[in-house]
Amino acid sequence: MNPFHSPTYVEETRIGFWFLRSHTWSHHVLRVAINDLRGLFTTPLPEAPTLLDVGCGQGKSFRYLAQAFAPARLIGVDADPLSLELSAQEAGRLGLAVELLGGDCAKLPVPSASVDLIFCHQTFHHLVEQEQALAEFYRVLKPGGYLLFAESTEAYIDTWVIRWFFRHPMHVQKTAEQYLAMLREQGFEFGPQNLSFPYLWWSRAKDFGLLERLGLKRPPPPGQRAETLVNAVVRKPLEAL
Repeated sequence: MNPFHSPTYVEETRIGFWFLRSHTWSHHVLRVAINDLRGLFTTPLPEAPTLLDVGCGQGKSFRYLAQAFAPARLIGVDADPLSLELSAQEAGRLGLAVELLGGDCAKLPVPSASVDLIFCHQTFHHLVEQEQALAEFYRVLKPGGYLLFAESTEAYIDTWVIRWFFRHPMHVQKTAEQYLAMLREQGFEFGPQNLSFPYLWWSRAKDFGLLERLGLKRPPPPGQRAETLVNAVVRKPLEAL
C-alpha cells in the first residue's frame, strides 16, 4: 500500500502525469506563473528564505523558484512517491539541495511557524479538504510569511477538454472570487496590488484563444469574463500567533 496515499486529494491521470513533465508545462505554465507571482510582492522579499513547495510534483518548479527567490532551504512535499522520486532526480540534475517529504497538504509534515514562503501552484484544485489545507499553510508559515497561490478556476476546470484528459474533485472547484474569499477567511492579508488574473491562451479550453492569436477577436476585459486563473501573493499577519 502506498504509505502516502490519501483520500484528501485526487490523483492525476496518466496523460496528466505525462503533461507535467512536458516543456509546455515547464516553460509556458510554471515559469510564467512564478514570474508573475514574483511581481506581485509589494514588500521586500525575505532574505535567504525557507521555501516550501506544496504539491511539488516532479520538481519542474525547483529551477524557477531558486532563480526567483534564492531560498537558503527548499522543501518539496507531495503525496505521490513516484513524483518524489522524479523530483529527487530533477533536483540532482539541477545541482540543487531539496528536502523532499511525503505527505498530504491537509496534514503537512512541517513544524509550525517554520517557513517564509509557500508555493502552491495548480495544486489546490486537486485537494478535497481545501479548508484544512489552507489552515495548514497558515500554521507552517512564520508570522509575516507569504503564500504564493496560483490556481485555475472552475471556469477552466469545468470544461470538456479538462474533464476528458484530467481528473479533479469537481464538487470543490471555485471561482476566483471564492478562492480569494477563502484566503481572507483564513486570515491572510492582501490587496488588489497583490493579485493578478492572467487570461492565458492555454487556460481557455473552449478555443485556446485561437481567434485572438489570429487577430480576429479581442479578449474580453476583466469584469466582463469568467476568470480562468487567479494568482495571489498573500501574507500571514506579523502579529499572528
